[in-house]
Amino acid sequence: MSLAEGTRPRNLPDRLTNRGTRVLRSWEMLLAAIAVLIFIANTQASPYFLDPWNLSDATFNFTEKAMIGFAMALLIISGEIDLSVAGIIALASTAMGWALQFGVGTPGLVAIGLAVGLICGAFNGVLVTRLGLPSIVVTIGTMSLFRGLSYVVLGDQAFNGYPSDFAFFGRGYVFWVISFELVLFLIFALIYGVVLHATNFGRQVYAIGNNPTAATFSGIRMQRVKMILFLLTGVMSGIAAICLTSRLGSTRPSIAFAWELEVVTMVVLGGVSILGGAGSILGVVIAALIMGMVTFGLGLLNVPGIVMSIFIGGLLIAVIALPRLFTLIRTGRAS
Repeated sequence: MSLAEGTRPRNLPDRLTNRGTRVLRSWEMLLAAIAVLIFIANTQASPYFLDPWNLSDATFNFTEKAMIGFAMALLIISGEIDLSVAGIIALASTAMGWALQFGVGTPGLVAIGLAVGLICGAFNGVLVTRLGLPSIVVTIGTMSLFRGLSYVVLGDQAFNGYPSDFAFFGRGYVFWVISFELVLFLIFALIYGVVLHATNFGRQVYAIGNNPTAATFSGIRMQRVKMILFLLTGVMSGIAAICLTSRLGSTRPSIAFAWELEVVTMVVLGGVSILGGAGSILGVVIAALIMGMVTFGLGLLNVPGIVMSIFIGGLLIAVIALPRLFTLIRTGRAS
């Protein structure tokens, strides 16, 4: 039976698989412990943190980024990456704002946001899967391309005046302090968790990231799988654009600036290997909670935004470098 029919790669010993599972679980447990400590620290640092409405507001710091992060996790596990997600948000938001000037209503605006995200994802996917270009180079280029198009359309202007019902996506509440965005975040976490961990497609994603050559000989249509992942990342960026534009109530070309760094940091912090082949949706969920609480906690303490940028950059370097550092230490001791 081939891997595409649901079997595990024959060239991966069971002991390595079991060891990887144990390491992954321990990393998730560590993240959970860190999340609890940050929650306690925030309660001590500010008396306003435990207010239900403040906690609800805190979710806006991570839900939109995390929704992109779910798709990004699958993409990175497969050995690819998309650094254009923030540019896609800017272009999708600009397209919605431009359509608004012609009287397009909420259903049309949502459709446009999703369509632009899908088209941008398809563009990235074609360049990577059909032309064989490196995804990191392609998406650095399209990151500038997509945001540059937004600046061409808007300049230093902004689109305002979105319909009142459009505001529900970014500012609406389903029940009491439970926002629509939080519900959407939980739904996508469940969907992507099932897809990655309980379907043949998810096993193919892991197989491609672990050993592309073996995956190809196992019958997996590798380029097709990667194309789907780029499409998913584009669509999730379009959904994030709808929510963010709705929450802000306006469109500017600088919208979601530098979000690609935060999304990648969130995914890697969640235990997804930047080299591909390992990671879980649960880890990304916990990492999103951590980054959301840290951001909100610093905000309550009136810490400047530049400090958060420094924290995100340092965190990304740390989570990439520490595993390598531990490996070198273990190798040195063994020798």
